[in-house]
Amino acid sequence: MGNTDVRVRGLAARAGGWSARHRWAAVGIWILFVVLAMGLGSAAGRVDVDESDQLKGETHTAARIIEDAGITQPAGETVLIQSTDGAVKATSGEFRAAVSDVVKAVGATGKVVDVTSPYDTRTISRDGRSALVQFDMRGDADTAADRVEPVLNAVAGVQKDHGSLRIEEIGGASMKKQYDDAFGNDFQQAEYSAVPVALGILLVAFGALVAALLPVGLAITAIMATMGLMGLVSHVQPMSDTANSVMLLVGMAVGVDYCLFYLRREREERDAGRDAGTALRIAAATSGRAIIVSGVTVCVAMAGMLFTGLATFEAMGLASLMVVAVAMVGSVTVLPALLSLLGGRVEKGRLPFLGRRRRRGGNAGNDGSRFWTAVLRGVLARPVVSVVVAGGALLAVAAPALGMKTQQLTLDQEFGDSLPIVQTYNRINDAFPGGSEPAQVVVKAKDITAPEVRQALTDFKQRAISSGASRGPVDIKLHEAQNVALVSVPLVGGSDMDKAIQSLDKLRDEVRPATLGRVEGVDAPVTGQVAGNKDFNDQLLGSVVPVFAFVVVFAFLLMLLSFRSLTIAITSIVLNLLSVGAAYGILVAVFQHGWGASLVGAEGVGAVVTWLPLFLFVILFGLSMDYHVFVVSRIREARMRGRTTSEAIQHGVVTTAGVVTSAAVIMVAVFAIFGTLSMQSMKQMGVGLAAAVLIDATIIRGVLLPAVMALLGERNWYLPKWLHRLPDLTHDESPEPVAAAPVRGEGERLSV
Repeated sequence: MGNTDVRVRGLAARAGGWSARHRWAAVGIWILFVVLAMGLGSAAGRVDVDESDQLKGETHTAARIIEDAGITQPAGETVLIQSTDGAVKATSGEFRAAVSDVVKAVGATGKVVDVTSPYDTRTISRDGRSALVQFDMRGDADTAADRVEPVLNAVAGVQKDHGSLRIEEIGGASMKKQYDDAFGNDFQQAEYSAVPVALGILLVAFGALVAALLPVGLAITAIMATMGLMGLVSHVQPMSDTANSVMLLVGMAVGVDYCLFYLRREREERDAGRDAGTALRIAAATSGRAIIVSGVTVCVAMAGMLFTGLATFEAMGLASLMVVAVAMVGSVTVLPALLSLLGGRVEKGRLPFLGRRRRRGGNAGNDGSRFWTAVLRGVLARPVVSVVVAGGALLAVAAPALGMKTQQLTLDQEFGDSLPIVQTYNRINDAFPGGSEPAQVVVKAKDITAPEVRQALTDFKQRAISSGASRGPVDIKLHEAQNVALVSVPLVGGSDMDKAIQSLDKLRDEVRPATLGRVEGVDAPVTGQVAGNKDFNDQLLGSVVPVFAFVVVFAFLLMLLSFRSLTIAITSIVLNLLSVGAAYGILVAVFQHGWGASLVGAEGVGAVVTWLPLFLFVILFGLSMDYHVFVVSRIREARMRGRTTSEAIQHGVVTTAGVVTSAAVIMVAVFAIFGTLSMQSMKQMGVGLAAAVLIDATIIRGVLLPAVMALLGERNWYLPKWLHRLPDLTHDESPEPVAAAPVRGEGERLSV
């Protein structure tokens, strides 16, 4: 068989061949697609997740009652007036003067309404040294943070005149403003720094500027197109800013990885002496196929988020799924066209030192990595020892996950002492337990003014305090025109989420049935921050089994069809689960138990944020398949070419070591950027993802996978006879003789 006569089959090979033959058409179609997606998405606008649709259950019911009644709830603000040494009491003239000054100052701004004095609302602490002035911001609550600064300045002015008192403001608007001022640029900086970090690592990996720019360019265009598609899709499935950030993370990771896999294989074949057309054709049939298998598997994993029933998770899952699909399509279509157009110019912009190193390395495809060659020699010589040591180490790392405690992080857990407003939050909770995050009972009746309804409201108010669920004050606001009452109930427990949830359960299960529940036609769902957290946790926990089952079963089927081996499919799932378990163990050890927490700035958190375990499982299970499919495809390819299983394992792992290492370093670096953010939830996400990818690319793929495959031997390729009728999605690459590499000009086009 001649050097250019390579018979290949499969979607990836056909797509690569067509693109290489129709270079300008492929590039033009891709550019048109990106521009159209962005233009249509911009014209359609993006619909974000509505707060009332975030959750199901009581929280959702309460939000719907308020929305249907047309009740607009303004952003509430509170000013804490507190004696710094306890000597000044709320009954003193100095304290009363400070309260009066605060009421006048905030009212004079013209930005607030319904200013109330603690002497009227009885919002004075039991020890008499703290009191609350409360008011609402004028206008839309969503934009109140943009108008709160004059009010904050007015409160600060009063503080200057009363040195013996602590006068501080807190509320939805002031917290959002301080958060935006402190961390608003954190996400943008993290997102923007991901591109230069990836580019720098690729420069080291390829040693040439053009070759390094290709993966970054593909990832960026895939992200741009997906942002446009998100606008269109949001009219069916609303999106969110969180989904946008996750999409960028996943898009940068897989976009760079897929292009890296393809480009490395094409260069490896050319370095082995094959002509340009043959090298590109082999890359399309092998790495291109691995990209499709990996991409479909990642898409399936991301689709698991759609089973949670949580609007935010559904948005993240759909956005991630779309960017992976777009990056996958771009990698097997426009990339071959660009490689064909560039020809030898893909080596332009070589870095002198790295260029010399690569030339000294010779044939990358045969030499591979000296480090991994040495590691593999030891692993394959003692596979049992390798499995026991590596597997035991990962199980030990995963062990802390058995005691995982998850919860929605409170303000002080999320930000620690990095925000002054956190101290205000803690002081209010100490003086008025639950006052900063009260439960809200939304009471809907046929006639809210009916005597039996009014009596039930009074009974509810009294019983909420006598039951121990609240220490008061319980505030009732009637909206007679809408037949709705809003009851605010400070929960005992305050910022201690476990105790606050106990108070919430008492309110829902004891107080409400004995009072409002006795009146026919009354609906009284309990909502608020604590209730929302509990409902979110309950719904998330209820979706864990279906999500896990969906992802694992479909990933198993994809591996079975792609490699036609029951053994490969089973080991793929087991190894991925072990990788995820190790990531869970690290999260619990660092953020819950505090082991090494000071190294990442996570002291005193004490819990893993509720949404992270399921999110990490889906993301990691998907991304882990990148490396797994790429390495196992290379091993299977070598085995089909006649090598023994041991030789195939050695060849597959060593020849993919460079690209897997480069891809992993990029992922770890990008995820680690998010681990530097001040928000603990983002820090946990970044640390968890970075640690898992590092473990997966080293211990799992470099030690456990080859050791397990070496132990299994020929059983790696076992497929029961009753499964032989399954569709054959493998590629069939025959060995070709290598001719002398032809002399190429820089501008030579590759033909397929």
